[in-house]
Formats: sequence, structure tokens, C-alpha cells
Amino acid sequence: MSHLERVMKDRKSVRVYDVAYKIDKKELEEILELATSAPSSSNLQSWRFIVIQDQEIKKELRAIGNNQAQIEDSSAIIAVLGDTEAYKNVEEIYKKNVSLGYMDQSIADRTINNTQSLYPNLPKQTLAQIASYDAGLISMQILLLAKERGYDTVTMGGFDKVAFAKRFELPENQFPITLIAIGKAAAPAFNTSRLPVEKITTFY
Repeated sequence: MSHLERVMKDRKSVRVYDVAYKIDKKELEEILELATSAPSSSNLQSWRFIVIQDQEIKKELRAIGNNQAQIEDSSAIIAVLGDTEAYKNVEEIYKKNVSLGYMDQSIADRTINNTQSLYPNLPKQTLAQIASYDAGLISMQILLLAKERGYDTVTMGGFDKVAFAKRFELPENQFPITLIAIGKAAAPAFNTSRLPVEKITTFY
């Protein structure tokens, strides 16, 4: 079994955390930076993050998050947000691609023009769906990177998203998608079964 396969197998959804264990801000930043290698729609990277380490704010968030203990007990909460106006960063992103030698100016210009003509005219619901899909991709990267470094995680979609947006004063173009608790397990997670591949897959 490869190292990646072992990390994938070992990752479990942990809900009981060592309240005394703390992760340095620098390491959380490293995990997020590495996670941004995830693919995204037109490379617009429509994910945004709020990292909550302050114990009093985590206590507030627990009330917003259906009183889930891991919100307060884990080392940190990474809130993954979506940005429906991520397309506004297209010039910055593609100019950097050119400066780093990743693509020709002509390709960058074409992509910028296509993005600026398409994305602003999409319904907000469609832009939110794109951001949610992208958030799922980067969230999985965060979970695996955390496990590879010896940390445990759990994702939480069950929280009051309206109350969260109000508490953290999110701009209109940003919305919360999931919360990720990260820390050290204080109790083992349950193993879980999976449906057989032949039940969920059709080959042609």
C-alpha cells in the first residue's frame, strides 16, 4: 500500500478531541497553502477561509453549530467559504501564470476575456454551485494533508449558515459551506463501511 493510500485509509471523522492540544498558526497556514493546489473552475479558486483558534469565538460558534462539542474542543476550526465573485480575480491569477512562465500571454488574454464575458452573467445560484464544488475539492485536500501530518479532522455541514454569515460579517458575495475541525483525537473514530464499487459504478 502506498503512503497516499495509507493516509486515505487512516483518515476518519473524529468528533472527540484533546482540548489541550494546539496547532500553530504557521502550520495551519502551510496546510491551507498546500491545499490550494486543488483544481477549481477556470482556476478561479473560489474558496475563502476563516480560521478560528480563539476559544471564546469557538464557544460562540458551537452555539451556531448545533452544539457540536468538536467545534469547541478541537485545536481550530477552518470555515470553508465560497466566493460568487471569484471571477474578479481572473486578471491577477492569469497575469501571474504568465510571469511564472506557466502559459503564453495569448492564452492568458483569451482566458481572461472568456471569463469576463461568461462568469458575471451567470445566475448567482450557478456561481454558488461552482464555488461549492470547488470547496469540496479543497476540503478533501485539507483533510488528507492534516492526516499526513498526524492530525485528525471532521467536516460539518450542520450549522446555521445565516447566523454564521452574520457573526463573521461576510460580504454578500461570500457564503459558508463547511466547517472543518482539526486537532488531535482524544478517542478513536468509528470505522465505517462503503458501498461496493459495482453498486455505484457503471462501465461502458
